[in-house]
Amino acid sequence: MPRPSQLLHPQREPAPTRPAATVLLLRDAADGLQVLMTRRSKTASFAPGAYVFPGGGIDAADAAAHPLATRRPTQSDAHLTQAIAAIRESFEELGVLLAHRADGSLATPADIAALQREQPLAAQCAARGLTLAAAEVYVLAHWITDRDLPRRFDVPFLVARMPAGQTPVADEAEQFEPVWVRPQDALTRHAAGEFFIIFPTIRTLERLQKYATVDAVLAACAGEQPLWTSCPRAGFLAGKEARYMEHEMPYGELQLVSPDGQIVHALDWQTERPVPLLKNVQRLTAPNPGFMTGPGTNSYLVGDPRTGHIAIDPGPADAAHIERLWRAAGGDIRAIVCTHSHPDHAPGAPLLQRLCAGKPPILGLPSQPTARANSAFTPDRSLQNNELIALVGQGPEGEITHTLRVIHTPGHAANHLCLLLQEDALLFSGDHILNGSTTVVDPPDGDMTAYLDSLDRLDAACAGAGVDFILPAHGHVLGFARRVIANLKAHRLAREAKVLAAMRADPDGTMDDWVAKVYDDVPPQVWPVAKRSLLAHVERIQATAPGND
Repeated sequence: MPRPSQLLHPQREPAPTRPAATVLLLRDAADGLQVLMTRRSKTASFAPGAYVFPGGGIDAADAAAHPLATRRPTQSDAHLTQAIAAIRESFEELGVLLAHRADGSLATPADIAALQREQPLAAQCAARGLTLAAAEVYVLAHWITDRDLPRRFDVPFLVARMPAGQTPVADEAEQFEPVWVRPQDALTRHAAGEFFIIFPTIRTLERLQKYATVDAVLAACAGEQPLWTSCPRAGFLAGKEARYMEHEMPYGELQLVSPDGQIVHALDWQTERPVPLLKNVQRLTAPNPGFMTGPGTNSYLVGDPRTGHIAIDPGPADAAHIERLWRAAGGDIRAIVCTHSHPDHAPGAPLLQRLCAGKPPILGLPSQPTARANSAFTPDRSLQNNELIALVGQGPEGEITHTLRVIHTPGHAANHLCLLLQEDALLFSGDHILNGSTTVVDPPDGDMTAYLDSLDRLDAACAGAGVDFILPAHGHVLGFARRVIANLKAHRLAREAKVLAAMRADPDGTMDDWVAKVYDDVPPQVWPVAKRSLLAHVERIQATAPGND
């Protein structure tokens, strides 16, 4: 993790979470799967006026009611307590009772009418010979309220089939206006401003859209583990709050800039100003957005006024961008490092060098004979694998250092390298790891075996240094570094399995034949670029085939 001294914003402990449970009551209808939602009181302390699923806090009585509930053999004590809490809340808020009579039949409207919503549910059910149907309540997801909010909950989102013959009736205190709605209709109405729902509800409904029936949802939840777990983070986009889950592209950047979750960071892509990520790390994105570069090439400055700066990937030869980079460093740049020689990364280096007093050295690895003509690059000095590039300065607290360790990572390009900022456990990944896409491996300078081996090298480096964040040359900061690397390698190997299957099914096929089969999950306009990585996979398969060792 980064040094606390390098964080941009004072941190504060998020509010503690309270245990709660929410249940999605589902039914099959002629037009598809429907879920029961209800509007919260406009004076509620949490999400006032929002349409929600019934639910509320878990209390001690829910755990004490285990003997009065059915239970699956694989259902944990915690999940059983949550299911009982959800059943209780559904009854108290909507008069819906998930329970069975002694003969196994569902509780009837007459049973429900005999119960008091204001009185403890479990004891009343026991008195009438009713058993809570906790075995029919499954875990769908696990949400933890965002760190920036003053009231926070740790809440499973559960699912159950709506009991036949029952009609929801809101308590008119906490909940109002129960409505059955298809997930896609709720989302459409929300987008139109007619149906207010909050972020976890939106994301849950989005994922629920892919299920056609109640049975399909329950089958997906049979594994007893949540299908996803999330504690969202928020930043500003176009001047408004925007929230993101862990798998979404801005999440890691928000986690880096504000670990405790304050909403302080703007996510808009722009090229005019540097974006501070830490006190000693700034990003300035070049104005070269495009299909291959995403929002543009990220140039990074590591260091501070006491130590001077190292510039990473000055980018294309864009004089205005280079001047902005120089100004962001206060003119004090001690070294310029290029992760590789591609034309959106290295050509700006001589321009930046000429602006700087003292002519800081341009460092990197020279392009190889396999490189394309527009990727010719000769650094002032070649870097060695595991070499350290250090900045040292003095402050009131004593000596301060910023040290980059070089990691040679061929694959995307033969002369590609990554940089690990040791004191803050950050990995600058160049084009080897990107946010939002996978990098192209283009033979002959690109090599798929070298690329995969480099991923293993980066994973070992991240494990050894405790790296959680990857700063790519394109896109936002990535969190969960080792998970990202593992997923990227798995993706590449899965793609390679499709390549091998296509080659076996059509051994006389052309690259055009194979790309249509292997990249059938991406738009055809991407195929010309995808053919480059396809060739890299084909060469790797051919090189590792029996008889070629």
